[in-house]
Amino acid sequence: MGRSHPSIPGLPSDRKEAPLAHIWNGQLGARQLRRIVYSADEIQHRVAEMGTEIGEAYGPRSDVLVLGMLKGSFIFVADLVRRIPFPIHVDFLLASSYGNDRVSSGKVRLMYNPEASMKGRHVILVEDIVDSGTTINRLMPLLQERGPASLEICTLLHKRIARLDWNVRWVGFDAPAEFLVGYGLDYAEDFRHLPYIGSI
Repeated sequence: MGRSHPSIPGLPSDRKEAPLAHIWNGQLGARQLRRIVYSADEIQHRVAEMGTEIGEAYGPRSDVLVLGMLKGSFIFVADLVRRIPFPIHVDFLLASSYGNDRVSSGKVRLMYNPEASMKGRHVILVEDIVDSGTTINRLMPLLQERGPASLEICTLLHKRIARLDWNVRWVGFDAPAEFLVGYGLDYAEDFRHLPYIGSI
């Protein structure tokens, strides 16, 4: 049965999926969440599964580069790469289409390009969430031009609303149509530190 948790402002009493024992009101401060969507335990279990799935897709001798999308994916990338059962390289790419808004502006700003060579390597672009699809549709052709042996997409969350020109090979969770924060995802730089994912 679902239980209310009065120390979390805005948390509905009928929430059944996420165990509330690991949620600390101090991490929210004066901010409020509508609900907890994925608990820390649910996330860690799924990330471990994804690391195994990626390991099975490539041999241990494969030259794999995990390319994380900053800033939202940094916690996901850190947990994911520790679950991949062979040596890999990691780099990051910084792009933005949100700024301080809750809706994508449709314009992608590139602020950091990866320094690692992609030529002849198996590149996995890791996203925190696929929402509008604008960022992926803009970036993938640019990455393809760098000559990787293969180029795949891995995302923790997928809203299934985007018109994507590229297949997302690994998906952690099909996400609800809500604005999600926590586990690296932010609203105006708030909430990234939360170990679970909630909606605001």
